[in-house]
Amino acid sequence: QVQLVESGGGLVQAGGSLRLSCAASIRTFINYAMAWFRQAPGKEREFVAGIGWNSGNVFYADSVKGRFTISRDNAKNTVYLQMNSLKPEDTAVYYCAADAWSYYEVSVLTDEYSYWGQGTQVTVSS
Repeated sequence: QVQLVESGGGLVQAGGSLRLSCAASIRTFINYAMAWFRQAPGKEREFVAGIGWNSGNVFYADSVKGRFTISRDNAKNTVYLQMNSLKPEDTAVYYCAADAWSYYEVSVLTDEYSYWGQGTQVTVSS
């Protein structure tokens, strides 16, 4: 059974930084492309960043490009999201997701992802 557990969320002032972690209980972690999504109140869940199995393929939403960095440590079955220069509009619940259908290609579609974490709240104050 696959479990994804996010951590690292919290309250931060605009311009600050946070680092999210997602620990995955997956026997073959390298077989999964991984991604971060977020959902703000009253809005649909949206893609933030994704990474292929060997970190050679990464993709970012335009809204976070240049500020956020996704990475993974396959030895630790963990994916990270380093968030810098945070803005109030980054406030959302952030979810980790695993794509059982792809180990390299990164999809921006929520339906592509087989497994989801419970989410971690990120709040950026102005």
